[in-house]
Amino acid sequence: MSVPPAGFEVLPVDGIGEVRPGDDLAALITTAAPWLVDGDILVVTSKIVSKAEGQLVDVPLEEPAREAAREAVLRAETSRVVARRGATQIVQTHHGFVLASAGIDASNVEPTRLVLLPKDPDASARWLRDELRERFGLHVAVIVTDTMGRPWRMGLTDVAIGAAGIDALTDYRGVLDVHGNELQLTQMAVVDELAAAADLVKGKTGQVPVAVVRGLPIRPDGHGQGAAPLIRGADADLFSLGTAEAVAKGLRTAAAIRDTPPLTFPELPAPVAAADGAERLLLVWAPAGDLRRAMEAGMEVQRIRAGLAADGVASEWLEADQVDLSGVDIPEGGMPLGVLAVGRGSLPSL
Repeated sequence: MSVPPAGFEVLPVDGIGEVRPGDDLAALITTAAPWLVDGDILVVTSKIVSKAEGQLVDVPLEEPAREAAREAVLRAETSRVVARRGATQIVQTHHGFVLASAGIDASNVEPTRLVLLPKDPDASARWLRDELRERFGLHVAVIVTDTMGRPWRMGLTDVAIGAAGIDALTDYRGVLDVHGNELQLTQMAVVDELAAAADLVKGKTGQVPVAVVRGLPIRPDGHGQGAAPLIRGADADLFSLGTAEAVAKGLRTAAAIRDTPPLTFPELPAPVAAADGAERLLLVWAPAGDLRRAMEAGMEVQRIRAGLAADGVASEWLEADQVDLSGVDIPEGGMPLGVLAVGRGSLPSL
């Protein structure tokens, strides 16, 4: 009879129940899983860690006060906005994580509360691991997980946001493959892979917030660096902004480039013919026969339009012969080049 190859198994921990602020997670887990053994890897949903640590915010039940309170919490948890589409915001948290809504969650909690991420998920993992060793004599590893999306793929997956007793990355750089090729970039996010595997038995609606991975090695001693090595630094982040946000940043940069002092254009007091619908109308002019000043005026118009587009404001350039400028005061010796209609026209679709 053939023997199957060695592998690992993922086991759900049932019966933990609702977790409340101040609850003893170590005791809850060992009571629900008295079968834990040395070498196990506990994969713990961040939500029960947050609840036990009191990372909860009270919010009104009724709109619009509820949405306003949620927005205030999101601003407080956000280090920077990465991308925004309608009501969806992808942000970087103060931990360094990039995810939707800063990980703020309204599921599996009372309707008048929101759950925040743990303040320091690595510290939470270290604390739980120490408690299990010191009070219950268990030498295990701990991974704290949360659910995130992925930039280039549909669907969500669980990833590690905290870890203790297991290395986050397995580094194959410098190792030769079977053909003798040296691996240059291969670093496997082991704790993310385990987080995703554990979620297959935890699920999202069955109140199974903890799973145990058995059969894989853990660190013989020490907590390790936690999940912090998984956070990509700004210097190595090739996709630090969403598409529209990156375009807007480029437009603002372009608008700031100048070789000449800024020019000011007089605002027309009322819409001129063929420019109705605009919020503001700026008369662009230059001294008659002065080609250099005309070119500078054209460059200034482009800078203004780039800055407006970066802020989501449309604009349209109207040649002087397209509008009726009768009755408009043109500076003495000046020649009208055209009118910049702010708030009229359209923006490119990004």
